[in-house]
Amino acid sequence: MAIQVNQARCPQNHPCPAMRHCPVNAIVQQGNKAPTINQDLCIKCGKCIQVCPMGAFYQTA
Repeated sequence: MAIQVNQARCPQNHPCPAMRHCPVNAIVQQGNKAPTINQDLCIKCGKCIQVCPMGAFYQTA
């Protein structure tokens, strides 16, 4: 399982609000581009999925 970012759902014009909710700082964003998830750090807690107002984060099987 992994958490991914659907870039089509991310407006990419603001700092990612999910970044401040990630307990292990696995979400990285360069400028206002779509965020990426460092899968080596991600603990798949799902907080980013819960807080993203655009529903851009999702979990894969």
